[in-house]
Amino acid sequence: MRSWRFLAVAFSFAWLACVGPPALAQHGRDVAPAPQAGSPSGANPTAQAVSEQQLLQELNRLQGRVTIPDAKAAILEQPQGRSYQSFHERWLPWIGGILIVAVLAGLAIFYAVRGRIELDVPETGIKILRFNVVERLTHWMTAASFIVLALTGLNYVFGKRLIFPLVGPDAFATWSQWAKFAHNATAWPFMLGILIMLLVWIRDNVPDRYDTVWLRQMGGFFSRRHPPARRFNAGQKLMFWSVMLGGGALSVSGIIMLFPFSGLDINGMQWAQYVHAFTGVVMIGIILGHIYIGTLGMEGAYDAMGSGEVDLAWARAHHSAWVEEQDRDLPRTRPESVPAE
Repeated sequence: MRSWRFLAVAFSFAWLACVGPPALAQHGRDVAPAPQAGSPSGANPTAQAVSEQQLLQELNRLQGRVTIPDAKAAILEQPQGRSYQSFHERWLPWIGGILIVAVLAGLAIFYAVRGRIELDVPETGIKILRFNVVERLTHWMTAASFIVLALTGLNYVFGKRLIFPLVGPDAFATWSQWAKFAHNATAWPFMLGILIMLLVWIRDNVPDRYDTVWLRQMGGFFSRRHPPARRFNAGQKLMFWSVMLGGGALSVSGIIMLFPFSGLDINGMQWAQYVHAFTGVVMIGIILGHIYIGTLGMEGAYDAMGSGEVDLAWARAHHSAWVEEQDRDLPRTRPESVPAE
Protein backbone atom coordinates (compact mmCIF):
# COMPACT_ATOMS: atom_id res chain seq x y z
CA MET A 1 0.00 0.00 0.00
CA ARG A 2 2.83 2.34 0.75
CA SER A 3 4.29 1.66 -2.68
CA TRP A 4 1.03 2.50 -4.36
CA ARG A 5 0.70 5.75 -2.39
CA PHE A 6 4.23 6.77 -3.39
CA LEU A 7 3.48 6.12 -7.06
CA ALA A 8 0.22 8.17 -6.85
CA VAL A 9 2.01 11.20 -5.36
CA ALA A 10 4.82 11.00 -7.93
CA PHE A 11 2.29 10.76 -10.78
CA SER A 12 0.47 13.86 -9.45
CA PHE A 13 3.65 15.99 -9.39
CA ALA A 14 4.54 14.85 -12.90
CA TRP A 15 1.10 15.81 -14.19
CA LEU A 16 1.32 19.29 -12.61
CA ALA A 17 4.77 19.80 -14.11
CA CYS A 18 3.48 19.11 -17.63
CA VAL A 19 0.06 20.74 -17.54
CA GLY A 20 0.50 23.65 -15.06
CA PRO A 21 2.93 26.00 -16.97
CA PRO A 22 0.84 26.33 -20.17
CA ALA A 23 -2.22 27.12 -18.06
CA LEU A 24 -0.36 29.73 -16.08
CA ALA A 25 1.06 31.19 -19.30
CA GLN A 26 -2.41 31.42 -20.79
CA HIS A 27 -3.64 33.13 -17.64
CA GLY A 28 -0.74 35.57 -17.84
CA ARG A 29 -1.63 36.54 -21.40
CA ASP A 30 -5.03 37.54 -20.21
CA VAL A 31 -3.51 39.94 -17.64
CA ALA A 32 -0.74 41.73 -19.64
CA PRO A 33 0.63 41.56 -23.21
CA ALA A 34 3.99 40.06 -23.87
CA PRO A 35 6.93 42.51 -24.01
CA GLN A 36 7.95 43.76 -27.49
CA ALA A 37 11.31 42.91 -28.91
CA GLY A 38 14.04 45.33 -27.82
CA SER A 39 11.97 46.96 -25.04
CA PRO A 40 12.04 45.48 -21.52
CA SER A 41 9.00 47.53 -20.46
CA GLY A 42 6.95 46.62 -23.50
CA ALA A 43 6.56 50.28 -24.70
CA ASN A 44 7.74 51.63 -28.08
CA PRO A 45 10.37 54.30 -27.22
CA THR A 46 10.11 56.13 -30.60
CA ALA A 47 6.35 56.21 -30.96
CA GLN A 48 5.96 59.65 -29.30
CA ALA A 49 9.44 61.06 -30.11
CA VAL A 50 9.66 64.45 -31.88
CA SER A 51 11.44 64.30 -35.22
CA GLU A 52 14.32 66.58 -36.24
CA GLN A 53 12.21 68.20 -38.93
CA GLN A 54 9.48 69.06 -36.42
CA LEU A 55 12.04 70.72 -34.15
CA LEU A 56 13.43 72.80 -37.01
CA GLN A 57 9.94 73.94 -38.02
CA GLU A 58 8.98 74.93 -34.48
CA LEU A 59 12.26 76.33 -33.12
CA ASN A 60 14.21 77.12 -36.32
CA ARG A 61 17.21 75.49 -34.63
CA LEU A 62 18.24 72.36 -32.75
CA GLN A 63 19.25 73.22 -29.22
CA GLY A 64 20.08 71.19 -26.14
CA ARG A 65 21.08 72.01 -22.59
CA VAL A 66 24.54 72.72 -21.23
CA THR A 67 25.85 73.49 -17.74
CA ILE A 68 28.91 75.46 -18.88
CA PRO A 69 28.76 79.30 -19.02
CA ASP A 70 28.90 79.33 -22.84
CA ALA A 71 25.17 78.97 -23.57
CA LYS A 72 25.62 79.12 -27.35
CA ALA A 73 27.36 75.75 -27.20
CA ALA A 74 23.91 74.21 -26.68
CA ILE A 75 22.91 75.05 -30.27
CA LEU A 76 23.47 71.93 -32.32
CA GLU A 77 22.15 73.10 -35.68
CA GLN A 78 21.12 76.52 -37.02
CA PRO A 79 19.79 76.76 -40.58
CA GLN A 80 20.65 80.50 -40.83
CA GLY A 81 24.29 79.50 -40.77
CA ARG A 82 23.93 78.08 -44.27
CA SER A 83 22.62 81.45 -45.51
CA TYR A 84 25.53 83.26 -43.90
CA GLN A 85 28.05 80.86 -45.41
CA SER A 86 26.49 81.34 -48.84
CA PHE A 87 26.67 85.14 -48.44
CA HIS A 88 30.29 85.14 -47.25
CA GLU A 89 31.66 82.58 -49.69
CA ARG A 90 29.61 83.36 -52.80
CA TRP A 91 27.68 86.65 -52.83
CA LEU A 92 30.04 88.97 -50.95
CA PRO A 93 33.13 88.36 -53.14
CA TRP A 94 31.06 88.93 -56.28
CA ILE A 95 29.33 92.04 -54.92
CA GLY A 96 32.56 93.55 -53.59
CA GLY A 97 34.64 92.67 -56.63
CA ILE A 98 32.14 93.99 -59.18
CA LEU A 99 31.53 97.21 -57.21
CA ILE A 100 35.21 98.08 -56.75
CA VAL A 101 36.15 97.25 -60.36
CA ALA A 102 33.14 99.21 -61.66
CA VAL A 103 34.09 102.31 -59.64
CA LEU A 104 37.72 102.19 -60.78
CA ALA A 105 36.68 101.66 -64.40
CA GLY A 106 34.16 104.52 -64.18
CA LEU A 107 36.75 106.91 -62.77
CA ALA A 108 39.26 105.94 -65.46
CA ILE A 109 36.68 106.54 -68.21
CA PHE A 110 35.65 109.87 -66.68
CA TYR A 111 39.27 111.03 -66.52
CA ALA A 112 39.88 109.96 -70.11
CA VAL A 113 36.80 111.85 -71.35
CA ARG A 114 36.66 114.88 -69.05
CA GLY A 115 40.23 115.16 -67.91
CA ARG A 116 41.28 117.07 -64.85
CA ILE A 117 38.97 119.85 -63.69
CA GLU A 118 41.22 122.88 -63.92
CA LEU A 119 40.80 126.47 -62.84
CA ASP A 120 39.52 128.64 -65.68
CA VAL A 121 41.02 131.87 -64.33
CA PRO A 122 44.57 132.61 -63.18
CA GLU A 123 45.36 132.35 -59.51
CA THR A 124 45.39 135.57 -57.51
CA GLY A 125 48.17 134.58 -55.13
CA ILE A 126 45.89 135.41 -52.19
CA LYS A 127 45.35 132.47 -49.87
CA ILE A 128 42.20 131.95 -47.86
CA LEU A 129 41.95 129.57 -44.91
CA ARG A 130 39.55 126.74 -45.66
CA PHE A 131 40.27 124.13 -42.97
CA ASN A 132 42.01 124.69 -39.64
CA VAL A 133 44.48 122.38 -37.92
CA VAL A 134 41.87 120.42 -35.96
CA GLU A 135 39.80 119.77 -39.08
CA ARG A 136 42.81 118.62 -41.09
CA LEU A 137 44.15 116.35 -38.36
CA THR A 138 40.72 114.80 -37.92
CA HIS A 139 40.38 114.25 -41.66
CA TRP A 140 43.78 112.59 -42.05
CA MET A 141 43.38 110.46 -38.93
CA THR A 142 40.04 109.16 -40.20
CA ALA A 143 41.33 108.72 -43.75
CA ALA A 144 44.45 106.79 -42.68
CA SER A 145 42.39 104.59 -40.37
CA PHE A 146 39.89 103.84 -43.12
CA ILE A 147 42.63 102.83 -45.55
CA VAL A 148 44.00 100.32 -43.02
CA LEU A 149 40.50 99.06 -42.27
CA ALA A 150 39.70 98.72 -45.97
CA LEU A 151 42.85 96.77 -46.84
CA THR A 152 42.60 94.43 -43.86
CA GLY A 153 38.86 94.00 -44.40
CA LEU A 154 39.34 93.10 -48.06
CA ASN A 155 41.79 90.44 -46.92
CA TYR A 156 38.91 88.83 -45.05
CA VAL A 157 36.97 88.55 -48.33
CA PHE A 158 39.62 88.12 -51.02
CA GLY A 159 42.75 87.08 -49.12
CA LYS A 160 42.45 83.33 -49.49
CA ARG A 161 41.54 83.75 -53.17
CA LEU A 162 44.25 86.22 -54.21
CA ILE A 163 47.03 86.32 -51.59
CA PHE A 164 47.05 82.75 -50.31
CA PRO A 165 48.04 81.15 -53.67
CA LEU A 166 50.94 83.61 -53.99
CA VAL A 167 52.53 83.45 -50.54
CA GLY A 168 51.51 80.04 -49.19
CA PRO A 169 49.75 78.98 -45.98
CA ASP A 170 52.35 80.04 -43.39
CA ALA A 171 52.90 83.56 -44.69
CA PHE A 172 49.20 84.07 -45.29
CA ALA A 173 48.33 82.95 -41.75
CA THR A 174 50.89 85.38 -40.28
CA TRP A 175 49.68 88.25 -42.47
CA SER A 176 46.03 87.56 -41.65
CA GLN A 177 46.73 87.47 -37.92
CA TRP A 178 48.48 90.85 -37.98
CA ALA A 179 45.83 92.22 -40.34
CA LYS A 180 43.20 91.29 -37.77
CA PHE A 181 45.17 93.03 -35.01
CA ALA A 182 45.53 96.15 -37.17
CA HIS A 183 41.84 96.10 -38.08
CA ASN A 184 40.75 95.99 -34.44
CA ALA A 185 43.25 98.65 -33.35
CA THR A 186 42.53 101.23 -36.07
CA ALA A 187 38.78 100.89 -35.59
CA TRP A 188 38.95 103.17 -32.55
CA PRO A 189 40.63 106.23 -34.18
CA PHE A 190 38.25 105.79 -37.13
CA MET A 191 35.21 105.95 -34.86
CA LEU A 192 36.67 108.92 -33.00
CA GLY A 193 37.26 110.75 -36.28
CA ILE A 194 33.69 110.09 -37.42
CA LEU A 195 32.37 111.58 -34.19
CA ILE A 196 34.57 114.70 -34.37
CA MET A 197 33.69 115.34 -38.03
CA LEU A 198 30.00 115.07 -37.17
CA LEU A 199 30.34 117.69 -34.44
CA VAL A 200 32.57 120.05 -36.44
CA TRP A 201 30.98 119.91 -39.90
CA ILE A 202 27.30 119.13 -39.40
CA ARG A 203 26.35 122.81 -39.43
CA ASP A 204 27.96 123.35 -42.85
CA ASN A 205 26.35 120.23 -44.34
CA VAL A 206 22.71 121.15 -43.85
CA PRO A 207 20.96 121.32 -47.27
CA ASP A 208 20.36 124.83 -48.61
CA ARG A 209 19.04 126.56 -51.72
CA TYR A 210 22.33 126.29 -53.60
CA ASP A 211 22.27 122.50 -53.55
CA THR A 212 19.40 122.20 -56.03
CA VAL A 213 21.24 124.32 -58.59
CA TRP A 214 24.46 122.40 -58.03
CA LEU A 215 22.75 119.05 -58.56
CA ARG A 216 20.86 120.31 -61.62
CA GLN A 217 24.12 121.37 -63.24
CA MET A 218 25.93 118.19 -62.06
CA GLY A 219 28.45 120.34 -60.24
CA GLY A 220 29.93 121.56 -63.50
CA PHE A 221 31.67 118.25 -64.12
CA PHE A 222 30.33 118.03 -67.66
CA SER A 223 29.41 121.63 -68.55
CA ARG A 224 32.67 123.19 -67.32
CA ARG A 225 30.61 125.67 -65.31
CA HIS A 226 30.98 126.06 -61.55
CA PRO A 227 27.62 126.58 -59.86
CA PRO A 228 27.62 128.65 -56.65
CA ALA A 229 28.00 126.87 -53.34
CA ARG A 230 28.62 127.64 -49.72
CA ARG A 231 31.46 126.06 -47.72
CA PHE A 232 30.40 122.58 -48.88
CA ASN A 233 28.61 121.99 -52.16
CA ALA A 234 25.88 119.39 -52.69
CA GLY A 235 28.38 116.73 -53.75
CA GLN A 236 30.46 117.23 -50.63
CA LYS A 237 27.34 117.12 -48.49
CA LEU A 238 26.34 113.80 -50.05
CA MET A 239 29.83 112.55 -49.29
CA PHE A 240 29.62 113.80 -45.71
CA TRP A 241 26.30 112.11 -44.96
CA SER A 242 27.42 108.93 -46.71
CA VAL A 243 30.47 108.81 -44.46
CA MET A 244 28.40 109.59 -41.36
CA LEU A 245 25.74 106.97 -42.06
CA GLY A 246 28.14 104.38 -43.44
CA GLY A 247 30.71 105.04 -40.74
CA GLY A 248 28.01 104.84 -38.10
CA ALA A 249 26.82 101.47 -39.42
CA LEU A 250 30.40 100.20 -39.53
CA SER A 251 31.03 101.45 -36.00
CA VAL A 252 27.94 99.88 -34.43
CA SER A 253 28.33 96.54 -36.22
CA GLY A 254 32.08 96.59 -35.55
CA ILE A 255 31.63 97.10 -31.81
CA ILE A 256 29.18 94.19 -31.77
CA MET A 257 31.84 92.00 -33.35
CA LEU A 258 34.63 93.32 -31.10
CA PHE A 259 32.58 92.12 -28.12
CA PRO A 260 30.87 89.03 -29.57
CA PHE A 261 27.75 87.58 -27.96
CA SER A 262 27.60 90.34 -25.37
CA GLY A 263 23.99 91.11 -26.26
CA LEU A 264 23.18 89.04 -29.34
CA ASP A 265 22.90 85.36 -30.15
CA ILE A 266 24.46 83.59 -33.12
CA ASN A 267 21.79 84.83 -35.54
CA GLY A 268 22.30 88.41 -34.34
CA MET A 269 26.05 88.13 -34.80
CA GLN A 270 25.52 86.93 -38.35
CA TRP A 271 23.34 89.97 -39.10
CA ALA A 272 26.02 92.26 -37.68
CA GLN A 273 28.51 90.73 -40.11
CA TYR A 274 26.03 91.15 -42.99
CA VAL A 275 25.78 94.87 -42.24
CA HIS A 276 29.51 95.33 -41.64
CA ALA A 277 30.64 93.54 -44.78
CA PHE A 278 28.11 95.08 -47.18
CA THR A 279 28.54 98.60 -45.80
CA GLY A 280 32.30 98.20 -45.94
CA VAL A 281 32.48 97.42 -49.66
CA VAL A 282 30.02 100.24 -50.45
CA MET A 283 32.11 102.69 -48.41
CA ILE A 284 35.26 101.61 -50.25
CA GLY A 285 33.60 102.48 -53.56
CA ILE A 286 32.48 105.88 -52.25
CA ILE A 287 35.89 106.77 -50.80
CA LEU A 288 37.61 105.82 -54.06
CA GLY A 289 35.58 108.55 -55.76
CA HIS A 290 36.46 110.99 -52.97
CA ILE A 291 40.18 110.23 -53.31
CA TYR A 292 40.01 110.77 -57.07
CA ILE A 293 38.37 114.21 -56.77
CA GLY A 294 40.75 115.30 -54.01
CA THR A 295 43.92 114.37 -55.88
CA LEU A 296 43.91 113.72 -59.61
CA GLY A 297 40.43 114.87 -60.51
CA MET A 298 40.41 118.53 -59.50
CA GLU A 299 43.14 121.16 -59.53
CA GLY A 300 43.71 122.81 -56.16
CA ALA A 301 41.45 120.44 -54.20
CA TYR A 302 44.30 118.76 -52.34
CA ASP A 303 45.58 122.09 -50.99
CA ALA A 304 42.43 122.46 -48.92
CA MET A 305 43.38 119.46 -46.78
CA GLY A 306 47.12 119.73 -47.34
CA SER A 307 48.06 123.21 -46.14
CA GLY A 308 44.49 124.18 -45.24
CA GLU A 309 44.60 127.20 -47.57
CA VAL A 310 43.29 127.64 -51.10
CA ASP A 311 43.75 130.38 -53.64
CA LEU A 312 41.03 133.00 -53.60
CA ALA A 313 40.35 132.42 -57.29
CA TRP A 314 39.75 128.71 -56.64
CA ALA A 315 37.45 129.50 -53.71
CA ARG A 316 35.42 131.94 -55.81
CA ALA A 317 35.14 129.44 -58.66
CA HIS A 318 33.94 126.47 -56.56
CA HIS A 319 32.45 128.10 -53.45
CA SER A 320 31.46 131.61 -54.43
CA ALA A 321 28.62 131.91 -51.92
CA TRP A 322 30.95 130.87 -49.10
CA VAL A 323 33.54 133.50 -50.08
CA GLU A 324 30.89 136.20 -50.09
CA GLU A 325 29.79 135.21 -46.60
CA GLN A 326 33.26 135.44 -45.10
CA ASP A 327 34.10 138.30 -42.84
CA ARG A 328 36.77 140.79 -43.89
CA ASP A 329 38.89 139.70 -40.94
CA LEU A 330 39.16 136.12 -42.22
CA PRO A 331 42.89 135.19 -42.09
CA ARG A 332 44.52 135.73 -45.45
CA THR A 333 48.15 135.86 -46.50
CA ARG A 334 49.79 137.38 -49.54
CA PRO A 335 52.95 135.58 -50.72
CA GLU A 336 56.05 137.73 -51.01
CA SER A 337 56.48 136.62 -54.61
CA VAL A 338 53.27 138.37 -55.65
CA PRO A 339 54.10 141.92 -56.76
CA ALA A 340 52.18 144.78 -55.09
CA GLU A 341 49.57 146.49 -57.19
